[in-house]
Amino acid sequence: MPQFQYGQTLIEWRFELAPELKRHYITVERGELVLLRGPEATVEEQAQLIRQRARWICEKQQQVNQVVLEDVIVTGSRLRYAGRSYYVEVQHQPEAKSVTLRFTASRFVIENPAGLSITNEQLAPFLTRFYMERAHSKLLPRLRYWEKKTGLLSRGGRIKHFQGRWASCDTNNIIEFHPRIMEFSAAVQDYIIVHELCHTIEKSHSKAFWILVSQHIPSWKLHHEELARTGVDDF
Repeated sequence: MPQFQYGQTLIEWRFELAPELKRHYITVERGELVLLRGPEATVEEQAQLIRQRARWICEKQQQVNQVVLEDVIVTGSRLRYAGRSYYVEVQHQPEAKSVTLRFTASRFVIENPAGLSITNEQLAPFLTRFYMERAHSKLLPRLRYWEKKTGLLSRGGRIKHFQGRWASCDTNNIIEFHPRIMEFSAAVQDYIIVHELCHTIEKSHSKAFWILVSQHIPSWKLHHEELARTGVDDF
């Protein structure tokens, strides 16, 4: 692995090619090599990027290597979105009026007026709002796509919090999605959408229903099993 000596600290990193990104991003995690992601770069160019952020890298390594409680989120923690686990950076912003959560191309950034850590309970409403916004902008257009593709028509889609299930199709064929569906990959999201669209024709989980699902999502069992592993298996 390439290395760079910064004072008394030896920084080792690995490079991950991500041509879809316009710039390079550096991620520091507990017990892992520094991760440099972005467009193609030579080893010399990578070293220059590491050199420019060496002080920041050392500070972040000290933060993420601190022992913290499991229910506390700090820099180096992970949050799920779109089937991946993304790095979290917690910034102390004393002048901020409240917590803010934003997502960049490679990480979640939390600005916290109270310090460099935040509990899961404190973050929950902000993370829920993020999932809700993404569900409105991405999941509902995907519903319309699958309606055109399958010919199965709902009477509209909504994003809604409810217990014990990921989605539902009511007697009026209105489909409701839990916002935390946005934690899953696009393939799993598509399965959930098609599953509910099939309920516009077959209301129960009959043999005919699963045949209909298989026609549109042949690999549905893999996605179904992933949902079942969450402990919420209303499907």
